Amino acid sequence: MTEKRLYHDIADKITDLIKGGVFLPGARLPSERELSERFGVSRVTVREAEIALQAKGLIEIRTGSGVYVSKEQPSNSPETHDISAFELTEARSMVESEAAALAAQNISDRGLQKLDELIGDMASDDGTIATAADNEFHITIAEATGNSAIVYIIKSLWKMRSEISEIKTAYESVCEVDATSRVKEHREIYDALKARNPMAARQAMRGHFRRLIEAMLDVSEKQALEKVHEQANASRERFLAITRM
Repeated sequence: MTEKRLYHDIADKITDLIKGGVFLPGARLPSERELSERFGVSRVTVREAEIALQAKGLIEIRTGSGVYVSKEQPSNSPETHDISAFELTEARSMVESEAAALAAQNISDRGLQKLDELIGDMASDDGTIATAADNEFHITIAEATGNSAIVYIIKSLWKMRSEISEIKTAYESVCEVDATSRVKEHREIYDALKARNPMAARQAMRGHFRRLIEAMLDVSEKQALEKVHEQANASRERFLAITRM
């Protein structure tokens, strides 16, 4: 089994242990070293599996404390919402820009180091790893604000981004295709936080979401044009078929 697929297998095994009651809600998971020995894999593979599980809401990675099973486990059938990808991105921009400004004043050196590592994971060719790292990057900034309400709101917004199929597809159409911009923008956010500059952090986060919205608009326009072309070609074929009769 390749390393790219191995962490999926480990994530599934941890999930089974959680659902089987071996790891209870709110309980702390064994350390990366213990899990790597238990499953016979590297600590890097365990870490990638944990990042993927956090993106699904099954566990919580707490900087300086450890990894815990989420007290509220996600349902198998996510509730649908009448929310568009544009509306969600607009809401994220408003909330997360101010969260970044607040985090710039409070983030620890440990938090900055974690963000730096996550940017490296975002450059992965594996879309699952990149998206999971993206998720953890934004949650880490939320946690750096020291405001539990902000953390809850941002986690809720990410839950919608991950579980509503239309929104998930819209994000994948721009994030995974344009991975270079994704990494560059998060690096700019990190640099502003490292400089402890609230205004620069706010602007960098806004710039990130502005680019996302513009990219989504481009994709939507392209898809609309392709649909019109398909309909026109279908009509043309029907007309030509009639004229040949």
